[in-house]
Amino acid sequence: MAKDPQRTRDDQLGMGCPITRRDFLQGVAISAGALTGSLLEGCHQGTSPPAAATASAAPPPAPQDVPGYYPPTLTGMRGSHAGSFEAAHAFRDGAPIAAVSDTGEHYDVVVVGAGISGLAAAHFYRERSPNARILIIDNHDDFGGHAKRNEFDLGGRLTLMNGGTFEIDSPRPYGPVAAGLLVTLGIDAEKLAKAIQHPEYYRGLGLQGSTFLDRETFGSDALIVGVGGWHDDVKAAAAALRKAPLSAKAKSDFIRILGRDRDYWPGLSAAEKKDKLSRMSYQDYLKEVVTADPAVIAFFQPRTHGEWGVGIDAVSALDCWGFGMPGFAGLKLPKGSIARMGFTPAGYEDTGGSVVLHFPDGNATIARALVRNLIPAAVPGTSIDDLVTARVAYQELDRSSAPVRLRLSSTALKVENDGDPASARSVRVTYSRFGKAYRVTAGGCVLAGYNMMIPYLCPELPAEQKAALHALVKTPLVYTSVAIRNWQSFKKLGIYGAYTPGGYHTYFYLNQTVDIGDYRSTRSPDEATLVHMVRTPCKPGLPEHEQNKAGRQELLETPFSTFERNIREQLGRILGPGGFDPAQDITAITVNRWPHGYAPEYNPLFDPDVPENQRAYVRGRVPFGRITIANSDSGGGAYTNIAIEQGYRAVGELFPS
Repeated sequence: MAKDPQRTRDDQLGMGCPITRRDFLQGVAISAGALTGSLLEGCHQGTSPPAAATASAAPPPAPQDVPGYYPPTLTGMRGSHAGSFEAAHAFRDGAPIAAVSDTGEHYDVVVVGAGISGLAAAHFYRERSPNARILIIDNHDDFGGHAKRNEFDLGGRLTLMNGGTFEIDSPRPYGPVAAGLLVTLGIDAEKLAKAIQHPEYYRGLGLQGSTFLDRETFGSDALIVGVGGWHDDVKAAAAALRKAPLSAKAKSDFIRILGRDRDYWPGLSAAEKKDKLSRMSYQDYLKEVVTADPAVIAFFQPRTHGEWGVGIDAVSALDCWGFGMPGFAGLKLPKGSIARMGFTPAGYEDTGGSVVLHFPDGNATIARALVRNLIPAAVPGTSIDDLVTARVAYQELDRSSAPVRLRLSSTALKVENDGDPASARSVRVTYSRFGKAYRVTAGGCVLAGYNMMIPYLCPELPAEQKAALHALVKTPLVYTSVAIRNWQSFKKLGIYGAYTPGGYHTYFYLNQTVDIGDYRSTRSPDEATLVHMVRTPCKPGLPEHEQNKAGRQELLETPFSTFERNIREQLGRILGPGGFDPAQDITAITVNRWPHGYAPEYNPLFDPDVPENQRAYVRGRVPFGRITIANSDSGGGAYTNIAIEQGYRAVGELFPS
């Protein structure tokens, strides 16, 4: 019998090695069908759900109520995991809701979404009304939304990585609302940034950034050590590129673009140059203005994936200039901002950025700080130092005796004003949980989840507002955490990570070196550690949001085994010359899949240049009776300070002046 070449290759990669490949809670595998099968009957595209029968029953105890429930340690497919989206998708597609049980619960406010915006909204509501009863619901099995915590036990040592939001970082300084909340939570960002981060640790060991050029894209495999970004030293890059599988012209163009290139528009003013840059993609700028070799364009094509989730074909040259990408030095433009943030094409002014601060689990630390503030019994400790290593008592999140309750694995299906929105004094919130539908009532509701889902939750919204909300298409992305036995292969190759323009994941790097409280990062290459990998499933050539939609569908259709095979293949291929064996050295994989990832931001290539009050995110967030809208989607930017500020605004709209 002939050997199966794929089977042989899978064996070499370690596809049969005993790592966790499914999500388990309390020893039971999570099944999407088990969670949603009895909730929605049929799937009638385009039909409206009929009125559902109402019974009276309190929701039974859930997995989160059982001691030992601890989702941060789950591996396999996380992010939008099985059970977190099926009910919403079925309802979106017209499936009617089965019998609804009225829990008999009434709250001052229900917050839909336990990400940072929703948690912040609950905090701000309680500030205005200290004795308020608040219910927060979320469709995921953990709180934090995109501020996801991945937690590993590597040889008895707690090791953390962000599964979503990476850090405190904004092109604008944090305003009084967001900055004030951090102070309230005990987060002195400026002090912590200096005290806990060690950004030069790997460089101190002699490790450098690198680029892996693959044979499928560039003709042959080559690891180029010392060329890892667009801020590389030109002389060092030139020396490194001598071994690259590129033509002489490509190498020459590459060095020219990294260096001080000529002024391509000497007769134009700075404002006129910016205007031209805003009207063309960076790809077109390199191709038509700089006349770069095609291999150079292929090199830069995915360079914008990490920030925008699409390649340089769908990002303006002005954005790329503002972010510090090469090829613009000769234009002699005044310094500009580093992100879109809703600026008009000619208005990219440098306002100064925020402090940059990365916790070991990313901004999951901020989410945990908010939960500690809201439900002290759930999160032991008193300071940020002990918060990072604290083990959350999830069974304390939804206690009937507590003024603030957080109910996980609960997908909102319908939110409606009790009567005419103009005069309503309460709302009804229907949600699904483990195959059953429940209803609670409240004095108001803050919708702090994906804004594009709101038209389905609130079908009575005006058509123009629905259209604006539907336009807020989020950017899909994947953050993968890979546990490895040691990082000797990185040391032997002289790298701490690699940019991989032709790879399944666009880049990967060793876990950040951060020490806080009792938490200590690895210091020895002999120790186990984590590798962070990023993939954005974009489709070059399409408009930005069409790429987003196609990428989202791809993520939902891609099984964990495909991610795993590509992870093993990519790491083995690049790190193999340093002694890395994917079958032996990979001990765990967590794929944080976010089909609805970054909040949409203004893109001058595809979005109309209109005043801010006419943009979709502003038109979409208009209050509707006792229902208000938060989330970074409603602020036009994928930043934590925006999420916080939108939670603050939405709460304020429930308290008329």
